[in-house]
Formats: sequence, structure tokens, C-alpha cells
Amino acid sequence: MEEERLVTSTYNETDSDIENVLRPKSMEGYVGQDKVKDNLAVSIAAAKMREDALDHVLLYGPAGLGKTTLAHIIAHELGTQIKITSGPAIERAGDLAAILTNLNERDVLFIDEIHRLNHNVEEILYPAMEDYTLDFIIGKGPSAKNVQLPLPKFTLIGATTKAGMLSSPLRDRFGLICRLETYTIEELTEIVERAANMLSLEIEHLAAMEVAKRSRGTPRIANRLLRRVRDYAVVKGHEKVLLSDAQGALKMLEIDDLGLDAIDVKLLKSMAEKFGGGPCGLDTLAATINEDGNTIEDVYEPYLLQLGFIARTPRGRVLLSRGYEHIGLKMPESKLKQYAIFERQDENK
Repeated sequence: MEEERLVTSTYNETDSDIENVLRPKSMEGYVGQDKVKDNLAVSIAAAKMREDALDHVLLYGPAGLGKTTLAHIIAHELGTQIKITSGPAIERAGDLAAILTNLNERDVLFIDEIHRLNHNVEEILYPAMEDYTLDFIIGKGPSAKNVQLPLPKFTLIGATTKAGMLSSPLRDRFGLICRLETYTIEELTEIVERAANMLSLEIEHLAAMEVAKRSRGTPRIANRLLRRVRDYAVVKGHEKVLLSDAQGALKMLEIDDLGLDAIDVKLLKSMAEKFGGGPCGLDTLAATINEDGNTIEDVYEPYLLQLGFIARTPRGRVLLSRGYEHIGLKMPESKLKQYAIFERQDENK
């Protein structure tokens, strides 16, 4: 199942304790995302000088890159409280109204998965974001009255992994729109070493780099793998995590040099051996490897697409030359010519 995979960037319950401990509290402690940090730092400084609320902020990008952490840092830098909720948790307009009326001046309201807000709730949010008012109707029929309730000036921070699913009216009301990118190996190495230090754990630089290399550019995965490597080193009786500990633990967990696990490799091999490299339909592929189609599309495929191992075509999924090479096979010449356009696109990335 998805929640059991170490290399999925999706949040699971086992992450909560460790993420709260390792979460940086200031911009200085937040590694990476330099452009986003620079833009936010200017806007935060300006808002503090004006003694006004910060513009509403939209943070988008793949899961596990630190959107929630950034929201906490923004609130800390502003010196205000943060209230946290999520799109699916706000079922009715009244739920959102209760949250908004309990905010104080310049507070931060963080809504995770904001793309999953239902339409009725979203309608309430428009005047709240734009005019800091809560509009609602009392009564029914001809005697119905439209009442406006003033709200304190607040900052809404929305986080989403699917910015394209946001409606235009909602997206247009955000003054700051920040895209978070995947991390470099150097940045992840620094994150792993920082996390180890906070856990009072000694780790070799090469061991930290090994964990970083297999973390798919995602800090959440890096922190998760670090815990497994730590446990391996403890069992081996080492006071310091060595490169051999990192390599041994990750080999035992079947996570290869690029961060692919057994399920990823199974998917690639199925495409090569059972479908001749494709094209193959999503439902057929899902049935072959005994996984849910939505899980394949949302969890497994994005990283394989990013690596240039597979491509999506109108006729189905196809395996590219890099995917063949990773599982120790050679792409047939006929396929190489047939999918040359995808190979060229991949080289230009």
C-alpha cells in the first residue's frame, strides 16, 4: 500500500512526530528554495514596516518539499499565530465562517490541499480574502437579507500539489504565488546532516550524501530514510553512521541509487517484458502489477516521468531507453525510432 512505501512523498502518520522535531523555525534554518525565500523575505519585511497583514500566499509543488514548514516560518517571521486546516476538513461554509471569525488581526490561516475545497466554501472565501468581510444571507425568500460581517485582516496561505485544479477566481486573489522545486543532492545532504544533528546523531558526510542521492529530491523522504539508516547503524553497534551503514540499510530496503524501490522496478519490468515497452493502458498495467490505477498515476509515475524512464502517449504508457537501461535491458531499435520524439524531449530537459 502507498503509506507503507518509504519513497513516497505523501505524508503519513509515522512522519508527524519526526517532522515536528526537525521542522526549521526560521528562514535561515530552511535549506533550499532560495528564490521563494528571497521573495517572501521582502514581502514579510514590507508588511512589518507597514504594520499590515501580508498578502495572501499560494505555495504549490510536489508533496514533501516543505510547504507546511514554510507556512509556519512565515507566521513566525510575522510574529503572529497560525491556524491550520485542510480543504477536505472544511465541509460546509459554516465551518469556514467559524474559523475566520476566530482569527485575530494579522493571523495566518493555513489551508493545506486548498484545491479540494468545495465550491460553496470557496464562495465564502472570495470576499474574506479580498475585502476582509464575511457575507451571508439571513432568512429566505423576499425577506432574506444579505449581511456583511467585518473580519480582522489576516493572511491566507494555501498549499497545493495541483495548482491547475484551483479555480481562476481563487488563484487570482493570491498576491504571492510561489512554486517549490525539488531539491539538489547538495541541499538534501545539508538537510540530512542538519536532521542528524537535531537527533543527536553523528553521521559521515558520505553517508548523508548517500541518503540524499536516494531521496528523490524530497526532504520528507530524506528524513524518513535517515531514520531507517540510524536504526541499521544502531543494530550494527556503530556510534556514528558510516557510508557502509547507509548503503547496507538502503540495499536491504531495496531502494536503488536513484531512489527507485521494488514496486518502481516491477512496473518498469512489466512494461518491458509483458508489453514490449508499450504502449499499454493504465488499467491494464495496474492489473498486471496488482496496484490501483490512481496510485500508479499519482504516486509512481511522476518520478519515473521526471527521470525520463517512461512517457505518456495518447495510446498509453511507453518505456523509454533510460528505463530499459535501468533494468539492464536494451531498447529494441524499432521502439527507439518509434519513440525518438520522446527521447529528444527528454534530452532537452
